[in-house]
Amino acid sequence: MTPIKKVYGYVTRIIDGQTQVLVFQHPIPEAGIQIPKGTVEPGEDTEDAVLREIEEETGLKNLHVEKRLADDLWENDDGAIHHRFFYKLMVSDVEDEWDQQPMGGGEEEGLTFHFFWISSMNEVELIRGHGDYLDLIFT
Repeated sequence: MTPIKKVYGYVTRIIDGQTQVLVFQHPIPEAGIQIPKGTVEPGEDTEDAVLREIEEETGLKNLHVEKRLADDLWENDDGAIHHRFFYKLMVSDVEDEWDQQPMGGGEEEGLTFHFFWISSMNEVELIRGHGDYLDLIFT
């Protein structure tokens, strides 16, 4: 079985010299607190995919990819194997928190995500897999 390509974005900003990472509260309680992520479309470059997915989920357009942090193979809860690509992105001049309805369609249609910033690894508990490389941001 071919792994499903997924991109994850650690969207960062600097406030008063401190790095912060964008997270969101999913409206379905079991989905918890997440970082923006999504599926790579066939033939799509992973860097283009992370920019597209973050814009679709957050509404942010002024993003800059700093670097790819990691990629791995990971088994999802449903047993599917994901080839995950984690990116660090930078944004400036953005609100402290906001609500956004994702534009990608599919299972997120009609949902509203609540976005906010965290300043440390232990500030919130991210759902399984989303914090796997957060230590590369907060070191």
